[in-house]
Amino acid sequence: MPPQYLKNMNWKFWNRKTKSKTAPKKKKSKTREWADAIIFAVIAATIIRSFFVEAYTIPTPSMERSLLVGDFLFVSKLNYGPRVPMTPIAFPFAHHTMPLLGTKAYWDGVELPYYRLPGFSDIKKGDVVVFNYPMDADSPYYRPVDKRENYIKRCQGGPGDTLSVVDAQVYVNGKAMPNPPGEQIDYSYTTVGQDVNPQIDTDLFIRHYDNGGLPTMTAASAKILQGYSNVRNLAPKIEQKGVINPIYPVYPRKYPQYCLNNKFPLFKWNVDNYGPIIIPKRGWTVTLDSLTFPVYGRAIEIYEHNKVSVSGNDIFINGVKTNTYTFKMNYYWMMGDNRHDSEDSRYWGFVPEDHIVGKALFIWMSWDDNASFFGKIRWSRLFNIIH
Repeated sequence: MPPQYLKNMNWKFWNRKTKSKTAPKKKKSKTREWADAIIFAVIAATIIRSFFVEAYTIPTPSMERSLLVGDFLFVSKLNYGPRVPMTPIAFPFAHHTMPLLGTKAYWDGVELPYYRLPGFSDIKKGDVVVFNYPMDADSPYYRPVDKRENYIKRCQGGPGDTLSVVDAQVYVNGKAMPNPPGEQIDYSYTTVGQDVNPQIDTDLFIRHYDNGGLPTMTAASAKILQGYSNVRNLAPKIEQKGVINPIYPVYPRKYPQYCLNNKFPLFKWNVDNYGPIIIPKRGWTVTLDSLTFPVYGRAIEIYEHNKVSVSGNDIFINGVKTNTYTFKMNYYWMMGDNRHDSEDSRYWGFVPEDHIVGKALFIWMSWDDNASFFGKIRWSRLFNIIH
């Protein structure tokens, strides 16, 4: 190339590019740096809570003595597969209600269909499971599925199982389920001479719920208590067969839409003698009649989003008269280990698969509000695996 041509070339484009590469970048302000850090932390924490692991606390005694009020747990979303958020527009770190304000912490104008990513395993009988409380679908809350209150119970039955309770013992498909070591029920006893020393109740972890009600204890504690000379007639307080309690399926005055001829058949069930009841399974077709419709009508209408109506003995689903229904989801039966002080499936029925949150893994902190200042941390419970 002739030298004169090179001399006459315009090299400004090269100079501009070189200048732009070497020019110092504008430094972020401290406010911008803090804002970026906070946004990143919120997004990262939200992803971890939604798809990996989340911390929960035990607020009620329904799982005692396996889990105590004041236990702080880590719950895995990976074991059963993370559930994709169904109500995506929500305030970070608030479940369903804004702290202090008491207003909704989400906007239900956008709701996504239920979808769960693959997990490590299916829910097994005996697992301690966190799930959304199904009855929050009703008045006064009408909450979306993933914004319903978090409950924790033990899975006693899964899809397709036939479950019954006989004299407080759970049976699944005709076989007795293993009882958790921490399971407890109410007992009654009499004393000769002096009453039982209150320190004995403390040492044996015997509780008197409902302001001095019947003592509640594990079988191991009952065996020790029975050895005291002033204790007589110690026996579990079990509702007899045929005694009716207002449990699931509920009475027609509350849910008349699930009644045929304006009344339920007579289910002579109570918390200690219950069922048998078949837990719905995806693809299972049930025949609907006066015995089955009260049991499955709620799942068909509320959880599987069908329009259900009854006229005399006729059942209409989405405007079509029918006497069968095929379930779209799997369902589970959840019960508390504190059998006489637990509001569970015996009171409100099945837990749909789209309500499952995760599996309880271990206790990372345990705090006793009733203990003295130096005894509030239950050191022996820290990092205990949940069985």
